[in-house]
Amino acid sequence: MNVYDLIINDKEIVSLDDVFLNEYNHQHILQLIKEYKYVDELTKYGLPVNNKILLQGHSGCGKTTTAKAIANALGKPILILNLSNIVCSRIGETSQNIKQVFDKAAREKAVLFLDEFDQIGKERGSDDKDVGEMRRLVNTIIQLIDYYPANALLIAATNHAEIIDFALMRRFQLRINFEMPTSEVLDTYYDKILRPFPREMLNFDRKYNISFAEAKDYAFTKIKSLLIEQFEKLDQLDELEKLEKSVEK
Repeated sequence: MNVYDLIINDKEIVSLDDVFLNEYNHQHILQLIKEYKYVDELTKYGLPVNNKILLQGHSGCGKTTTAKAIANALGKPILILNLSNIVCSRIGETSQNIKQVFDKAAREKAVLFLDEFDQIGKERGSDDKDVGEMRRLVNTIIQLIDYYPANALLIAATNHAEIIDFALMRRFQLRINFEMPTSEVLDTYYDKILRPFPREMLNFDRKYNISFAEAKDYAFTKIKSLLIEQFEKLDQLDELEKLEKSVEK
């Protein structure tokens, strides 16, 4: 399979200002970016930069956005693994597909983003056949991670860190947890994404105890509904004007 079929073509540009992180996570991301800024100087002291990062936690809380923002801050291209194409019924093909993407990221000194990492790195099961196949796949991924060059960055993301193979988990130098946003953080997020819209449309009840992704979907659905109401009223006025003109004739 062509390597370009294994990568999701996503050109979205995300800055760190677009990411809502708590102070702990924000500081770790900044540290990571600064390490890469001074990678040559740190290397002279025999200090390796952290280039294997695991983002773990709730779905819709900013893991993918964070990966894109890191790539943008580093001025590196981001390669997003297309899991729907990467996983084959034959484990050998899956391993070869993953190796192709790792090799491309290494050549381009890119950020390689493995979303839903638990799908290819999950802990081995109890079935003998499953154990053998998963062991081969996990061993392949371990080797690829171990030999991944320092001038490229590997970011994996998962909603289910508890099912990832322990040997793989140990390879990540930095693990960042993503938790559900508080009401205060969600209010700040709502304010930001709703800023472009007319003030009179922003008085709907806000939902809380949900992820950023859910809040965005909810808010935009409300705004679309209100805009459509306006469009329909304008259409009705146009129809009324047309009717009045036809009567006058």
